[in-house]
Amino acid sequence: MPASTADHEGPERPTEGGPTAAEAAAPDRSERPDRSTGRDGSTTGRRAPVVTNWVRLRLRAAPGAALALGVLVLLTSFLAAAFPRGVDAYESHAIRDQISAASPDRSAYQVTSGPPGAQRPQRERAAALAPGPLGEQYREVRERLPDLVRFDPAQSAYGVRTPEALVASDAWLPRPDGLPPKLTLTAQSGLAEHSRVREGRLPRGTGPATDDGGSEGAGQADRLEVEAAVTRETAKALGLRIGSRVHLDAVGTTALSARIVGVLDPRAPQKTYWSIEPLLRSPGLATEKVAGDTPKRFWVGALLLAPDAGPSLLSATGTPQTFWRLANDPSHLTGRDVTRLREQVAALENGPTLVAMREAIGPTAAISTEVDTIVGEFGDMRKAVAPVVAVAAFGVGTVAAIVLLMAGGLAAARRRAELTLLRSRGGSLVGVGRRLLAETSVVALPAAALGFTLAVVLVREARLVPALLAAAAVAALACCALPTRAVAAHRRTLTSMERTDVVRAKPSRRRVVAELTALVLAVGAVAALRQRGTAGGEVDALVSAAPVLVGAIAALLLVRLYPLPLRLAARPATRRRGVLGFLALARAGRAQATGALPLLALIIALSTASFGGSVLAGVDDARERASILAVGADARVDDSKGLPKNLAAALREVSGVRQVVPAHIEYDLWLNDDGDQVALVAIDPAAYNRLARHVGMEQVPAKALRGDRGAVVPAIASPGVAKRLGTGPQKLRPLGGDITVKVAAVHEGTPATQTSEYLLIDADRLARPYPTAMLMAGSGSHGSGIDMAAVRAAVGTGASGADRGADAAARAAGLTPQQGGDTGKASARGEGSVRVKARAEEYAALADSPLQDGTERLYAAAVAAGAGYAALAVLLSLLQATPERTALLARLRTMGLTRRQGRRLLVLEALPQALLAACGGVLVGYGTIRLLAPGLDLTRLALSARAGFDELGTVRLHADALSLVVPAVGVVLLTLAVVLAQAWWSGRRKENTELRAGESR
Repeated sequence: MPASTADHEGPERPTEGGPTAAEAAAPDRSERPDRSTGRDGSTTGRRAPVVTNWVRLRLRAAPGAALALGVLVLLTSFLAAAFPRGVDAYESHAIRDQISAASPDRSAYQVTSGPPGAQRPQRERAAALAPGPLGEQYREVRERLPDLVRFDPAQSAYGVRTPEALVASDAWLPRPDGLPPKLTLTAQSGLAEHSRVREGRLPRGTGPATDDGGSEGAGQADRLEVEAAVTRETAKALGLRIGSRVHLDAVGTTALSARIVGVLDPRAPQKTYWSIEPLLRSPGLATEKVAGDTPKRFWVGALLLAPDAGPSLLSATGTPQTFWRLANDPSHLTGRDVTRLREQVAALENGPTLVAMREAIGPTAAISTEVDTIVGEFGDMRKAVAPVVAVAAFGVGTVAAIVLLMAGGLAAARRRAELTLLRSRGGSLVGVGRRLLAETSVVALPAAALGFTLAVVLVREARLVPALLAAAAVAALACCALPTRAVAAHRRTLTSMERTDVVRAKPSRRRVVAELTALVLAVGAVAALRQRGTAGGEVDALVSAAPVLVGAIAALLLVRLYPLPLRLAARPATRRRGVLGFLALARAGRAQATGALPLLALIIALSTASFGGSVLAGVDDARERASILAVGADARVDDSKGLPKNLAAALREVSGVRQVVPAHIEYDLWLNDDGDQVALVAIDPAAYNRLARHVGMEQVPAKALRGDRGAVVPAIASPGVAKRLGTGPQKLRPLGGDITVKVAAVHEGTPATQTSEYLLIDADRLARPYPTAMLMAGSGSHGSGIDMAAVRAAVGTGASGADRGADAAARAAGLTPQQGGDTGKASARGEGSVRVKARAEEYAALADSPLQDGTERLYAAAVAAGAGYAALAVLLSLLQATPERTALLARLRTMGLTRRQGRRLLVLEALPQALLAACGGVLVGYGTIRLLAPGLDLTRLALSARAGFDELGTVRLHADALSLVVPAVGVVLLTLAVVLAQAWWSGRRKENTELRAGESR
């Protein structure tokens, strides 16, 4: 029955969520004037606010629909505005943290210069090294810094130092391998403010230099003695005390000695003042290789002079070095400042800024910093993670846009009769569109503004413009969705009995051309993407839109093809008893032509969730393998000098420890060739395999070590070691006793050791198998159940990780970072070389970058938002057909349909579409992963900039089964839950409520 005759066929009643039929049928007067009548009966020329009255009437008639639209727009605009602000916020936090976490010798700006020219009088040269002139130059340096280069005045300093360490010739100083120690002399500003006097007093400066090279009040002209202080660590390592005199081999014209007058405790020793040159607070062991001999060790350290003692160094060394050290303050930096900061640092090191500095402090001025390297590392990581984030942004953004369009389509479908009647009474498309636009704008614009405001308030330190544009796009789409869908649906008049399924709806030529064009473009884009890959690292719209492109292809094909199998399946159902199966399949095959939109939303949401879940699962798997590679167990204790034999029993009593396996490991075993040293592992293979099974590591072929107890010891070797040893017996001389080994098996793993070149034997075949390592398996994820504080207490060390300044100290001492961390630090503190490592701590350290953490949290939030919009798409799709299904059940109940049969009918009708969306989402998700995996590098996201994991190779994206299946199953279950709820609700209502004379549903 035509909707235009509804008011003649039955009583008037309000349409669902709308005004009465009479109100809806009022002619469209929005485009012609209406003369209002005044008090005296005359007419006025004012236009009646028709649209305003319409909006007021609609909001009063359907407050629930308006509230639902407002909430949807509010949430969508909030997410749209929060996404770019969240990216800005975590990138800004990440660049600040990366600079702050770097060692001070890398992050600080160090300005150095030589002494004044030798042509100037000695007194003038010495005066230039006094605190006054240096302080004035310090202010000049500060004023010439670029705007993004800021510093912390509290940790900055200036002064004079010896450019090279001077040999201390006193025989009573410690000499580990017979070489004398070397000491630097530093007169640095702020010594009193940054230290506490433990013994004695602070040093005092000597008198001003004289023209003959001496110093007033310092003794004879050819001899100079300065007062110096040392830190407690330096005094302990070098055996210095109050009153000690240290004679230094100066290269100037004056013999130099230093008298120790104070022992100091540094304030904030890890900050820049003390750590930019770690030798100021902690001495270290350096090595010097003598021709034809093994490297020999010697001590290096620093003597602290008074800030005004700089002129004395001119007499002693001839060429002292002046310095201005500026502690970096990155608190003002944002992620978008990275490019400009690198340009300004480049100008500071070798550009116009350096020229300006030389004009202020001298022609030999030089500036050194590693900020450009730190910022470059940050930029590389950002480039690596940006494509992954962009995929989530495109996917979720597309799904959100489709859901807004579906909400507009649902409103247009619910008000179809009302708008048809309005059109039949003379309403124009423009007039109808204006009214609907005003109606939605009144709700959508304030909701979008509120969502934008919440995003700005909750996510700080980010740009406003991208968030404002995103929220404005949401508002525009929300405002235009209902008018556009309604105008498009009412361009021609449809009767209520006209079918709109995909078979009978006969799409127009324009629609066919548009769909074919979109299909061809999507296929071409995917083919181009597959051909060129994604290894560029930059955000590419084509790469980011891969789930959308593949989803569009799948949706366009599936929505046209899936009714045909259902029709074929319905034919056998006609020969079965009962009508439920046939009726459900027939109705499922007559899905509305608009079903492509919810199908596209579900497919894109599922593919985005699958992609995101696979990314997170791949990152977690890479960190899992990296933590195992770094530790070799859930926890371990190492000491190259040997561990107590009763330590294994003590560790077994620690809470959370399930198994302890002792091992003898030597990392410096020489083979009988000219190759590098390899590691020897002597361990109980059966016990190790039990630990490996518990931890999840690869086991070793223990059967290969069960040879006879003869003189030849069977061994498992890495491929490289096996190639070097050959197939015959080889005699080796490890510290545990001489052995003759023969390779019995080749294994590519890294059992119990952090090196890939190893030789593994049974510990029982070693003559002196003293334990150097304890491998532990524990409870909890990654061994997190192990009480590491108790483990460290059991081995007698409280160290819980490498000192950040150890690497810097090692470099200053001429050591590699590993040597500085293991040898120099331990010896200076009088500790052993015991090292404790925990797999849970290593796993956590792999994700300690704010950029990683922010990316993962943002991606998880995007996946959750996509899942929420997918649920909304399911609800909107089912709600659109609710009135029709309710009326159908009411008619069938009058024919004897039971409630149980009604539930079965709705489930069988909705299940094919749900299964179609679920299967399409799984296939598209898998296809997207296979498409992007070859060029998507997850190494930076998984492992940050950590080194030492070359064995892992490049971390690639792999399909995760749970991430593919769980979202799809969730869609099916949600669909079933909604359909069952609809059946339950319709069963509570009586048939005469749903079926009334004149209704056309």
